[in-house]
Amino acid sequence: MSVGLLIVTHGNVGQALYEAATSVLGSCPMRTKVVAMQFEYNRDDMVSEIRNKIIDLDTDAGVLVLTDLYGATPSNIACLVEGQNVAIVSGVNLPMLIRVLNYPNLSLPDLISKAISGGTEGVIQYKPVKDSHAANGN
Repeated sequence: MSVGLLIVTHGNVGQALYEAATSVLGSCPMRTKVVAMQFEYNRDDMVSEIRNKIIDLDTDAGVLVLTDLYGATPSNIACLVEGQNVAIVSGVNLPMLIRVLNYPNLSLPDLISKAISGGTEGVIQYKPVKDSHAANGN
């Protein structure tokens, strides 16, 4: 059994990340669901939706919940349903999601580490290499 994955974000951010990641990978190797939290939402409905998706995803290996912004509504609502077999990591980005999806057989604690490393190591400042040939038009 593998860990389930739930992505909870503002609007369609999570769905867009999911579609980009599965396009890059060619498929989705984990049981994954996305919750798009709209700006006009009912708190109890969102808690219920997230709880039901977690129950559906959990096959005793746990569920990793990725949220977009720590302290914002999607993260705060997800925290209301956090349980013993549920872990929440905020700051989801494409490198984080691809890293998680590349390790579908890891345990929940190991997958948390992969999520965090993927998210942080995927943020890099681009520094172009100066090529004297390119600068001269060659």
